[in-house]
Amino acid sequence: MASVFRREGTKFFHADFRDAKGIRRHRSTKVTNRKEAEKIAAKYEEAAQKRRTFAQVKQVISDFHEELTGEKVKAVSLRDFINDWLKEKEAETKPSTMDFYRSAATRFADFIGTQDNGDIFHVGRASVVQYRGDLLKTMSSTSTNHHLKCIKMIFRAAKKNGIVAEDPAESVDTVRKSEEGTERLPFELDDIKKVLALADDEWKSMILVGLYIGQRLSDVAKLEWSAVDLDSEKITLVTTKTGRRMSLPIAAPLKNHLTKTPKEKRQGPLHPHAAAVFAKTGKVSTLSNQFAKLLAAAGLREKVSHTKTKSGRGAKRDLNALSFHSLRHTAVSLLKAAGVDQATVMEMIGHESEQMSAHYTHVGEESLKKAAAKLPDIVSE
Repeated sequence: MASVFRREGTKFFHADFRDAKGIRRHRSTKVTNRKEAEKIAAKYEEAAQKRRTFAQVKQVISDFHEELTGEKVKAVSLRDFINDWLKEKEAETKPSTMDFYRSAATRFADFIGTQDNGDIFHVGRASVVQYRGDLLKTMSSTSTNHHLKCIKMIFRAAKKNGIVAEDPAESVDTVRKSEEGTERLPFELDDIKKVLALADDEWKSMILVGLYIGQRLSDVAKLEWSAVDLDSEKITLVTTKTGRRMSLPIAAPLKNHLTKTPKEKRQGPLHPHAAAVFAKTGKVSTLSNQFAKLLAAAGLREKVSHTKTKSGRGAKRDLNALSFHSLRHTAVSLLKAAGVDQATVMEMIGHESEQMSAHYTHVGEESLKKAAAKLPDIVSE
C-alpha cells in the first residue's frame, strides 16, 4: 500500500509505492498537506500497477488535479502552442532562422497529428523518439539534430510556461553523426574547368567568385556590385551564416572576369537570377540543385533522380563529396599548397567561431593580398 514521507530539507511529501513488477518507487507529490499527498501516492500506485500508457498516466494526474483543486487542466493543442511560440520568437530571431523554425515545428505538428489527442500535455518521449527516427529516413544526422534542437526548444518553453510538467524531449539524445559520405572534398582544377565549360554566364561568374573569395553559396548569390571595389581590389561583405564583416582581396583572375562587365551595368546584384531565388526563399537549396545538375552534366556526380525511390526526393538527401561548398575547400587547399600560413588562410575564408576569429586578428591586409596573388588562374590557363 502506498505511503508518504518527507525527506530531510524538503517541504514536500514524497510518495512511496510499488509498480506492476513489485519494484518500490519514490516520487515527489509536490504538496505539503499529508492527506493530499496520501491521495496522490495512491493514484501513483494505481497508475503504476495497471501498466497504463504514458498518456493514461497523465490523464489520471490531470483528473486528480481537478478533483483536488476544482480546476480543470486546460487542454492546449500542440499546434496552438507552436503558433504562440513562433510569434514570440519572431521578435528576437532573424528571418532565415524563423523560416527554419516554422518548417521544423510544422513538420513535427504534422507528424504528431491526432496522436496523443493532438494535446501538447499528452505528447510523450516515445513520440519524440519516433519522430527523430522518421527524420533520419529523409535527412542527414546533422539535419536531424538541427530539427530535434528546435523541438527541444519548443518543449523547454512549454515547461517554463507551465503548460507541461515534464519535458518529453529533454532526455531524447541527438543522433551520432554519420562518418560515411559526409566529407566535402576539394575540386581538381581540371574538374572546375569542365564545369565552367558547361555553365551559363551567371553560373560561371558564381563559380569564379566562390573559388577566389572562398565564400558560401548564399553569400555569393546575394553579393552586390556596391560591395565590389575594383580600384582598391577588395570585396566587402557580411556573411549570412556568422554575420561577420569581411574585406577580401580580389585575385587577378577574378578582377579580369569582373571588369568584363561594362561600368554602366555594375549595379544591383552581381548574379541577378541567383539573388532573386535566394531573396524569395531565404535558402540555397534551389541553387544547390542547379549546381548539382552542372556537376552531373560534367560527369562529376550522379544525376539527381526525381522519382519516389530510394534515390529520389523522398529518400535521405545524398551527401555528395562535391558541391558548391567544395569550392571553399578548394580555395583552402590551393592556398595551403602555395605555402600560405594557416592564420592567413583562416582570415581569407572567414572563421567559424568568435574564438577562432580572435585568435587570428593579427593577419593584415597585405598578407591577404599576397595570399590571393598565389591563387592560380583557371580561366586563361
